[in-house]
Amino acid sequence: MAKLMRSISVVALCAAVLSLLDAPQPAVAQSRQSTAAPAAPGKDKMVHRLILQVNTNEPAVMNLALNNAANAEQHYKSIGEKVQIEIVTFGPGLNMLRDDTSPVKERIKSLAETSRSISFAACDNTRANMSRAEQKEIPLISQATVVSSGVVRVMELQEQGWSYVRP
Repeated sequence: MAKLMRSISVVALCAAVLSLLDAPQPAVAQSRQSTAAPAAPGKDKMVHRLILQVNTNEPAVMNLALNNAANAEQHYKSIGEKVQIEIVTFGPGLNMLRDDTSPVKERIKSLAETSRSISFAACDNTRANMSRAEQKEIPLISQATVVSSGVVRVMELQEQGWSYVRP
């Protein structure tokens, strides 16, 4: 009788193991590293769109925004997809695009020479307020495009489906 019980237990154990092998496996979480293959030539390609907000006068934040832009551009270029990136500055962040105060203007110039995907927006409200406070015109770097309001620009781009990141 004991041998019969052990045999039944072994058979039950084998059946349980076999049923586990036959059962559907749970999905494995995707890695953060993209493994997408480049898009086939000639096919319509999605355009990824990214807003990077800079509203602080901190060189580390400005450099981080430029790093984020360059890295995103390189990623999509490497997989054959298009990307548009706009760095929107307002408040103290406008110093990033000021010709007389920007700690990163040479880096912006270099980036603009090699990239058509990255653009820079300067808030005109902030520029006008700075101009009044400093009692002088606020010069902007040539790569900057003036928008009436930086906050409104961010809102409108988000309403159009752009992704938003604040470094």
